[in-house]
Amino acid sequence: MALECNIQTRSSFDRKHYFYSDLPAGYQITQQYGQFVYRSSFTHLTITLAPIALGGKLAITLPNFPSLEVRIKQIQLEQDTAKSTFNPRTRTSHIDLNRAGTGLMEIVSEPDLRSPEEAGAYVRALQAVLRAVGASDGNMEQGSLRCDVNVSVNRVGRPPGTRCEIKNLNSVRHMMAAIVHEVSRQRAILESAPDPDTATVPQETRGFDEHRFETYKLRSKEDAPDYRYMPDPNLGVLVLTQARIQAVRDALPELPWDTRKRLQSDYGLSERDVEVLLNVDSGREVWYDGESRSAEAGAVAYFDRLCAGTGSTRRDPKVVVNWMTHELLGQLTARKETFKDNHLSVEQLGELIDMVQDKIITGTSGKMLLRHMLGHPSAKSTKEIAAELQLNAFASSSPSTTSDDSSSQSDALRELCREATVALPAEVEAFTKGNKNVLNKIVGRVMKDSRGRADAQAVRVMLEELLQ
Repeated sequence: MALECNIQTRSSFDRKHYFYSDLPAGYQITQQYGQFVYRSSFTHLTITLAPIALGGKLAITLPNFPSLEVRIKQIQLEQDTAKSTFNPRTRTSHIDLNRAGTGLMEIVSEPDLRSPEEAGAYVRALQAVLRAVGASDGNMEQGSLRCDVNVSVNRVGRPPGTRCEIKNLNSVRHMMAAIVHEVSRQRAILESAPDPDTATVPQETRGFDEHRFETYKLRSKEDAPDYRYMPDPNLGVLVLTQARIQAVRDALPELPWDTRKRLQSDYGLSERDVEVLLNVDSGREVWYDGESRSAEAGAVAYFDRLCAGTGSTRRDPKVVVNWMTHELLGQLTARKETFKDNHLSVEQLGELIDMVQDKIITGTSGKMLLRHMLGHPSAKSTKEIAAELQLNAFASSSPSTTSDDSSSQSDALRELCREATVALPAEVEAFTKGNKNVLNKIVGRVMKDSRGRADAQAVRVMLEELLQ
């Protein structure tokens, strides 16, 4: 439904017979004649950061190229085969039967893609849709999503050339590299033939060498293989009522192109920030029932709740997205973790942002606090942790600061400023002679001695008072 396919109320299963090492039973249960869904126009793709919404569809946009519509031919349910790992150097195969016989969904597209970049955008868009509806986590590296690519080359004005299928590509990067090499290989065959007009590429099934970034031959493929399709006698017709179809359609979650539009219109986020958030959300874990690991597991949902704030007070979306995409993700990356490994609750990160905005802690202390909280998980509030680490900002003296605590903090900050002037006499002399830029070094010394607890502007004002 998310791909705008026509759902068949009745579909059936067939047996596809062939003998290969990854198929222990000698046949595969599939849907050759009674597909689950059939025909779709799927244009919700983008390669640039600027999506184009037309008639409820999202078009592929490539620089200097017109929009492209990618059609879905059919989606069918079938059995998975075993995992076959072939080593082209030793010419040996290893067979892992653990996944053999499990169910999978095969999405077959029409030959509308003309470049590796378009193919990469198509797969990334499918990943986003599958994750949004909870059909799969879409993690290619773990085998949740795999791609078979058919590549053919033909001269301008000539019929399509021979298709060579590249099997089981497990990342977008490898898929694009495989297409590049296969196009080059087929062109070389056609261009080196004595008679280019009659030259053909042998029809083959090929694999991809991830070390050499080259395709290699797995087996020859006949023009019309006899798979001896027959109805599966053990499986009945799959029947879906219109009521069931409508109920699922009504329960569809927000789809990626709608999310993109909402983030821009409701929060005023830049295209870059939206793209980062959506890419972060691609790491969301999905269980077999389609539910995320928790209510706030998705990055977009996490962002929404952070912006909602507490009570009637909403947080600035641009401040929130900065803390999420730069600080939180940056520190997770440094720890070699992804967003799905984030254990900070919305309340904890939200309180941290509020403390920085309210100048209870400085931005530097906020980053230190975030690093500590990621490394030392705790159910305590952010304010409690900040107090334990003594990260609360030094208060500068002003008419409004009358409490004993504020006064003592102001005295402590003033003492740090005095110590910095004693430690840097040359800079102090230069400042008194009119070199105002040297004050930055003295401010930096105070900031270092305060472990980031001092506000740089307050330090600057206090130093100017001391050095007058």
